[in-house]
Amino acid sequence: MRHDTPGPGVGAAPAVPSAPLSLLLVEDDAGDAFLVEELLAEAGTDVRIRWAKSVREAARLLNPSVDCVLLDLGLPDSAGLDGLRRLIEAAPGTAVLVLTGMSDAHRGAAAVAAGAQDYLVKQEVDGSLLTRSIQYAVERKRADESQRRLVESELRGQENARLERGLLPTPLLEGSGLHFASRYRPGRSRALLGGDFYDAVRDADGTVHVMIGDVCGHGPDEAALGVLLRIAWRTLVLAGLTGRRLLRTLQQVLEHERDTEEIFATLCMVEIPAGAGSAGLHLAGHPAPVAIPRQGAPALLPADGAGPALGLLPGDGGDWPRIDVRLGEEWQLLLYTDGLIEGRVGRGSARLGEDGMIDLLGRQLAAGHAGQALIDRTLAEVERLNGDALTDDVAVLLLGRRPDGPVAGAR
Repeated sequence: MRHDTPGPGVGAAPAVPSAPLSLLLVEDDAGDAFLVEELLAEAGTDVRIRWAKSVREAARLLNPSVDCVLLDLGLPDSAGLDGLRRLIEAAPGTAVLVLTGMSDAHRGAAAVAAGAQDYLVKQEVDGSLLTRSIQYAVERKRADESQRRLVESELRGQENARLERGLLPTPLLEGSGLHFASRYRPGRSRALLGGDFYDAVRDADGTVHVMIGDVCGHGPDEAALGVLLRIAWRTLVLAGLTGRRLLRTLQQVLEHERDTEEIFATLCMVEIPAGAGSAGLHLAGHPAPVAIPRQGAPALLPADGAGPALGLLPGDGGDWPRIDVRLGEEWQLLLYTDGLIEGRVGRGSARLGEDGMIDLLGRQLAAGHAGQALIDRTLAEVERLNGDALTDDVAVLLLGRRPDGPVAGAR
């Protein structure tokens, strides 16, 4: 047994090579403190004791290295269970074992109910019992902490699943004759999904509407805002709003729901009339989609009429003109968030960028990859060039028409 500070009437014992348990003894009676030290010494317990004469002093001495607190419930500054609660609040991850007298043993049970791991009656304690109780209290606290972390992990998993269902919906494209594939990959540094979101629906007159967006920032608040914007977008589309009116309404939703005025969202929106070989494109601060023709190299769609991100210019300050795009009879469009092009190339500081992404996409097409495989192989190659998982969230979706091809709806 070792003492960081000498106990009452006892000098420091020789150090032992193994790491001892760290015990903080909170006791104002020098005789009782001496007895605790003697009992542990006689039992050969490998423990390092620090002695505090009050709860206030103990709170100052508490730190993550303390394994267990041995607290006398009869201290003058520990009225009722107030001292116990103060110590638990100061070090919620530390085990607490309380000492009571014969006349107030009932307080020990109340202390356990209040958060202590166990209680002992002073007059009934010997060295072996005290040692076992300390070890039990420490192990029980560790088990409780492990269980708490497990529950928190399960709750985070459930929250992730709810957010994922909101951010990554099942497209409503029945009867459109289009094929659809998508992939979402969260950045490596976050446990929760970020603010990337997308959707695709077919309205009553057969027009297909598809969009992809990105709320600035990462975490549950941004993910929740992304879910809200996606659901609002789908609702407004099914209610008949399109183009600028739709984007202005979404901006109003964003302005009312965001936590701070610094939050904004980028959005790419495409409208494809039934049977038409053309589309209408609206860009709100978002990268332009990539057109993949049946023959030839992939290329970015024009972005000359792009408008600002939603939320950057308040009220009616923003404008998002329609950009008409020729698609042809057979076509594919790749929509993505900027996480796909912000990865690095090798160990250098150069970003992959749009040009690098298009070259990479062209190589995957030349290798014969299509549909979901095209998205997955492209993402894998971007991560390989980056040298690690991407730090930003990435959402990618592929929408297209093949006159004699299958219709897919992979998420």
